[in-house]
Amino acid sequence: MSSALYSLGRWAVRARRLVLIGWILVLGIAGGAAGLLQQGLDNEVTIPGTESQLALDQLSATFPQVSGASAQVIVVAPDGSDVFADDVRSAVEDGVAALGDVSQVAAVTSPYDDQMPASVSDDDTATLLTIQLDGDQGSITDETKDALSEEAAALDAALPAGGEAHLGGQLFAQEFPELSLVEGVGLLVALVVLVMTLGSLVAAGLPLFNALLGVGVSMALLFAATSLGPISSTTPMLAVMLGLAVGIDYALFIVSRHREQLKDGLPVEESVARATATAGSAVVFAGLTVMIALVGLSVAGIPFLSVMGVAAAVTVGVTVVVSLTLLPAVLAMAGERLRPRQRSRAISEEADGEEADAEAAATRPHGVADRFFAGWVRGVTRFPAVTVALVVVGLGALAVPAMNLRLALPDAGVLEEDNSARVTYDLVSEEFGDGFNGPLIITGTIVTSNDPVTLMDDIGDELAGLPGVADVPLATPNESADTGIVQVIPESGPTSAETEALVHEIRSLHDHFLDTYGVDLAVTGSTAVGIDVSAKLGAALLPFALLVVGLSLVLLTMVFRSVAVPIKATVGYLLSVGAAFGVIALVFENGYLADLLGVTRTGPVISFMPIVLMGVLFGLAMDYEVFLVSRIREEYVHGRGRDRARKAIGAGFRGAAGVVTAAAVIMTAVFVAFVPHGDMNLKPIALGLAVGVFVDAFVVRMMLVPAVLALLGEKAWWIPRKLDAVLPSFDVEGEGLAREIALADWPEPGADDAVAAEGLVIRSEAGVVAGPVNVRVPSGAALLVRGDSAAQVGGVLLAIAGRIVRAGGIELEGKLKTTGLALPERAATVRGRVAVVDAGEIDDAGAGTGPGRAVRQAVRDGARIVVVVGTEMVGDLAERMELAQVLAETQREDIAVVVGAVGAPATDLAPAGTPVLDIGVTGAAGLVDRSGNEISMWEVRR
Repeated sequence: MSSALYSLGRWAVRARRLVLIGWILVLGIAGGAAGLLQQGLDNEVTIPGTESQLALDQLSATFPQVSGASAQVIVVAPDGSDVFADDVRSAVEDGVAALGDVSQVAAVTSPYDDQMPASVSDDDTATLLTIQLDGDQGSITDETKDALSEEAAALDAALPAGGEAHLGGQLFAQEFPELSLVEGVGLLVALVVLVMTLGSLVAAGLPLFNALLGVGVSMALLFAATSLGPISSTTPMLAVMLGLAVGIDYALFIVSRHREQLKDGLPVEESVARATATAGSAVVFAGLTVMIALVGLSVAGIPFLSVMGVAAAVTVGVTVVVSLTLLPAVLAMAGERLRPRQRSRAISEEADGEEADAEAAATRPHGVADRFFAGWVRGVTRFPAVTVALVVVGLGALAVPAMNLRLALPDAGVLEEDNSARVTYDLVSEEFGDGFNGPLIITGTIVTSNDPVTLMDDIGDELAGLPGVADVPLATPNESADTGIVQVIPESGPTSAETEALVHEIRSLHDHFLDTYGVDLAVTGSTAVGIDVSAKLGAALLPFALLVVGLSLVLLTMVFRSVAVPIKATVGYLLSVGAAFGVIALVFENGYLADLLGVTRTGPVISFMPIVLMGVLFGLAMDYEVFLVSRIREEYVHGRGRDRARKAIGAGFRGAAGVVTAAAVIMTAVFVAFVPHGDMNLKPIALGLAVGVFVDAFVVRMMLVPAVLALLGEKAWWIPRKLDAVLPSFDVEGEGLAREIALADWPEPGADDAVAAEGLVIRSEAGVVAGPVNVRVPSGAALLVRGDSAAQVGGVLLAIAGRIVRAGGIELEGKLKTTGLALPERAATVRGRVAVVDAGEIDDAGAGTGPGRAVRQAVRDGARIVVVVGTEMVGDLAERMELAQVLAETQREDIAVVVGAVGAPATDLAPAGTPVLDIGVTGAAGLVDRSGNEISMWEVRR
């Protein structure tokens, strides 16, 4: 992948104006599509298949008067009066009539109507008017909402002095979150941190530009997608929050690597390409993990949550693409202005004199930041067991409050205290009781009843006697007498544990009501829907956690080729998640710092918070893990000596800690900026992500990780060979690319050899299979490979053909290029250019399938090199003659031919003069002519 990103980076540099103009056009087109197609956002939450949703869907067909969205107007009479006073009654009756005339309003209850009576408080000082609307919450227009607000205000004005009327209820229980200037504080903090980290205002501005453009395109696409289906109002805010955070972070990784390389003297174009390949690989990996985790939210089976996850994943994906295309282009435009200033000559000479010892120079910290991080890593690794114990115990204690964390869908009680819907909610609780803010609807089919009115009265009376029921104001059949409903008012609020217990109690009596009354009752209503949503999300949490943990283990094992590192990373991630949940519980359940953070009411947090937080934090945690541990691993791989594991921790930590610190500070600042926001849906998620990122970066990754690595030493990088062979390689740090660049002009600039090998050794678990091999085969030339062992001959041929890539415990050492591509790094591409024909297997397959025909087919398929193995198995003379003829024809078409044989050289299969790569008993290979005379690898000719 690093090679592909290297090519992408070079293209973006050369086509920088085209790339910039292209992205601006994409933004414009997406913005235009959003303006033309967007249908607005939706706050309605539904879960197909739950009891409450099935019952609600049935009611919409049989009892539409009670199945649609609803609103409430609470009217409070002046002191010393009541709702039956003439002046109050006149105002209320006029208000009820005006509300009933509003578009989409089906009915309005009145305290003076015997047919549809409104609830009246025990002391007659307040009445609760219920407005039933024609349609679900998503179908109610803004015009209808505005008209209801106007009529409620008119009713309030018409009441006698001291009286009041407020509009609220289910329809107004949630507000659309909006961006404000507060979020800009996070961007300002990010800019300051970027300037301090990168030391350049121009360099600091590029990550912000990168993030803002990516978020702009994503938001335009999201609003355009509202034409395809409903999207919740929380989705854009989550996408903006994530897009800004990862957009800045990913760009920071690439820009910081670019400036490091410029400081080392690389030309701008080459530096941009290498930064895109190396840091860009980490960006791709981090982005993919975040996207997979977000898309994994669909395991809950809840449509609005699936849409939220996909939308956020698309935002992250767009950000990654922008970072890998637009950012290299603007880096090229910035040119030399991003090159750090060099130290003065006197300082440089003095430093050079002090650093005569190369190894000491490589490990000695320079500058304030280096000295700080050197002291940090020495402190946490001096007594690693103590550090591990402190981190685990500390974060474990912080996670304890999460055991009491409750989940629910938010209601109007979490809105700002001066909001009309919140005022209505509080007044309803005060005048009528908490349960009137979340009534339950019990419904069932009653077609078999001969006296539906009496039947519903009996069911209502029995439900009224249940513990936790405050009142049953309504128990009635519909007009066609086929469906009945009972309205149950709980004693407690809609998000309380007592109301949830009442719902479960009523559902547990299902068989009793069926046997006694012959009615199949179901519990529904907005409160029951919220309870079902929370239950389903809670049930999905464990499968999602297993998915995330399993994914992290597999991906990190691929990246670090280690068993201990992925386990340590996953445990650290779980500690970070636990700490984030614990802080959320302390703030939102227990009220600590609630006023400071603008928490309008303590209690349950929004149901999908845990699953969203786990998914997002997983990707961010793996981001820091990859960037920090890959630098440590790089130092370990290139290190020498018995203590190289400990030295690698110090050197790698200093190399990556600065960027990880800056990235974590930026992420935390962006998330914290969303905490004071008025939307209580987003507030716990933002706080949890801020705490999770801070803990994960500064406690888990920068304390626990180096301590565990120091404790394990060399064992930290152990992996079973069989597991190593099965897992694909993910070159995050671009080690393969560095080798490709080093071999770019080998064996000579502009060489177009089919095969070139120098010091090539094929090694297995048992030792050396073959080598060293030194050979060079020009395009259109031929080579015979002979040995006494099929493993030796096959090892060389398969290595040349790109078929050995950590497979079966076999690895390559030395230099090898096939069709100009370095192996094993470019093995995937080489396999598409080189055909391997097993002559022995084909010869045994039957008439008409000889090896000669297989070679011809490979040539027709576009092979640039044909490798033939198992020629010693072809015993039929006619088949050998045909194969020899085909190979000669193939060579004349400028296609290289490599033939292998065990035993005597297959001299009858190749043209005269073809050199022989003779592999001895020890596996060492020498290049000889047919007479056995040694020749140089550079003397192979067509």
